[in-house]
Amino acid sequence: MLYMATVVDVAKYIVDKCGEVDTWKLQKLVYYCQAWSLVWDEKPLFNSRIEAWANGPVCPDLFALHKGMFAVGPQTPIWDGANPDTLTESERETIDAVLRDYGSMPGYELRELTHLEDPWKLARTGVQDMDNCSNEITRDSMRLYYGAL
Repeated sequence: MLYMATVVDVAKYIVDKCGEVDTWKLQKLVYYCQAWSLVWDEKPLFNSRIEAWANGPVCPDLFALHKGMFAVGPQTPIWDGANPDTLTESERETIDAVLRDYGSMPGYELRELTHLEDPWKLARTGVQDMDNCSNEITRDSMRLYYGAL
């Protein structure tokens, strides 16, 4: 059986490439990495759930590690067990493409972008803008939406 990367492996790869990044931005970059992997590689990058929180897509597994922190970097002591070396060359290429296309955008801009896109909006159907929500942004909704772009 092949090893699948974890969301923490992906996040650590991102901060290793980008340096310190605010946690809003990291969450959105991880989301876009998952979405584009579903389209380009036709498989998920990691198994963790992504939810439609008020401030955009959030992976609770990653949030649990950085809760209460504004930013994280390669040396932040939350990366125990993270192993970006498990990522395949194809997975690294996908993440690198996401970083090329989205990496220069600040976290608040990525938040606004996700709020305009169907996967987040569909998952929040019937939920007020700033209300708490743990509805999942499904892989199918990501695959369909981003695959059509």
